[in-house]
Order: sequence, then structure tokens, then C-alpha cells
Amino acid sequence: NIEGELITALQLANVDESDGVILNPAGYTHTSVAIGDAIAAIEVPVVEVHISNIMGREEFRKFSHVSGKAVGTIAGLGFKGYELAIQYFLEPQL
Repeated sequence: NIEGELITALQLANVDESDGVILNPAGYTHTSVAIGDAIAAIEVPVVEVHISNIMGREEFRKFSHVSGKAVGTIAGLGFKGYELAIQYFLEPQL
């Protein structure tokens, strides 16, 4: 819930210790250039997950500072989105 803590956690993600990060940036999706920059600065792949379909909500929610830096975005599938993100990291990447 705290932007700086999310950025620190992203910066601490290490390719030697994790296959990736599953991130629901919530409202920070649309407001945090800093979180987008943190994702761009790390080597660990990030999958952006949203429980709701952000493209079907208010106009300002249709822009993401995260999507362009993440390896993928899953939105609108409820909690199933987290399962799909985990499945992505469990499968070998080409």
C-alpha cells in the first residue's frame, strides 16, 4: 500500500532468487511513474495483474505506467489472474 515500499521490493528482486514478480499496482498503475521506472530498471520480469478490467472502467484508468514495462498484463479475470501469472512463471520461457 505504500509506493516507496513497492519500489524497494521491486529493486530487491533478484534474478538469481526469483523467476519474476507478480504485481497488482492498483491505483499506482495510473499515477506512479516511479513504479514504472523501477520495473524498467530491474532484470526480473514483472507480470501486471488487475482483478477488474481497467479498460472497462473510468477513462483515467485506461493508462498504465506499468504495462509497457511488464512482460505482460492480465486484467479483468478476478483472482484467476494471479493463477495465470503464476502459471506463466512455472512454464519454461523461450
